[in-house]
Amino acid sequence: MALRRFTPWLAALPLVLVSPLLAAQDLIPDMSAGPPTGRYAFASSTPRSLPDLLKGPGQGEAAQPVGHWFLPPGTDRGPAVILIHGSGGIYDAMLDFWPKQFNAAGIAVLAVDSFGPRGVKSTAEDQSQVPFAADTADAFAALKLVASHPRVDPARIAIMGFSRGGITTWRTAVERIAAAQKLPDNLRFAAHVPLYAGGCVGAFRLMVKPGVFTTKAPMLWVHGDADDYTTIGACRDYAERIGKAGTPVEFVTLEGAMHKFDQDDTRRLNVRGAQRTLETCPLELDIDTLATYDRNTGQRVSGEALQALTRQSCSAIGAHVQGDRAARDKAAQAILAFFRKTLGSR
Repeated sequence: MALRRFTPWLAALPLVLVSPLLAAQDLIPDMSAGPPTGRYAFASSTPRSLPDLLKGPGQGEAAQPVGHWFLPPGTDRGPAVILIHGSGGIYDAMLDFWPKQFNAAGIAVLAVDSFGPRGVKSTAEDQSQVPFAADTADAFAALKLVASHPRVDPARIAIMGFSRGGITTWRTAVERIAAAQKLPDNLRFAAHVPLYAGGCVGAFRLMVKPGVFTTKAPMLWVHGDADDYTTIGACRDYAERIGKAGTPVEFVTLEGAMHKFDQDDTRRLNVRGAQRTLETCPLELDIDTLATYDRNTGQRVSGEALQALTRQSCSAIGAHVQGDRAARDKAAQAILAFFRKTLGSR
């Protein structure tokens, strides 16, 4: 690929981060030499809340998340997927296993690090360190960036997120959130893949309404039934509700798989201080009014009543994570099949 073909895309990047071992031109090698990788910072912002996010792009402090770019061999224009990490930050599978799987299928990959550039390593014990709305702002900024690449078809860009990143993955399908970002040419994600997603229960859960709730882009949920961090029951129920509201939804259950089953480390690890939400939590948010309701009673809750309900029925500490290579392979097969249908990958 000639440098001049890449120049318009690079011009959209405020900063290019280059390893001391690489010269700038090494990030733009001849495509026949194999799939190049690069680390690029791009412009985003840090909205403090969902209401701020709904005000449009540029809310809050400016930020420069870093995207790890993996481009498959060839010269054809094709699909891409943006990867969004969870509470533990960017990790091994996002930089190795998943890019290899997708590049082999002709899919370009941008693995986004939202935490490192903001000076945060993990939010597992304190989710307030980085607002959840900032993850969503980064995802849409990454979509705009990837859509400008000459090797990418803007109509075939998917998003896939892990745990906390799974919240971003299904929230970017909510039409009111997507429309607020004022993306060029009505740009939207073509497909959404939440893995062991968070936000299926509690205050992050949005009230699913019939009609125009999501963009109607296909959605594949992948979840382990032994997950004690973000439990499968709540996500299966939520996926069914989204499906009944008109979004094409598939749900894959991985028997015996725990949270973060796709990581390389196969030891069962106890994340003692992990903040999690109980499956019994009845809260959900109306995206139109931004009011919180008790799903069981239909009553609006706020103030001290909301705080009390959160303490009594929603909040818990401690969970486990464990890599499971068989489960990861099964998930990869399902996701690749889904992308063949939705993105036209090989």
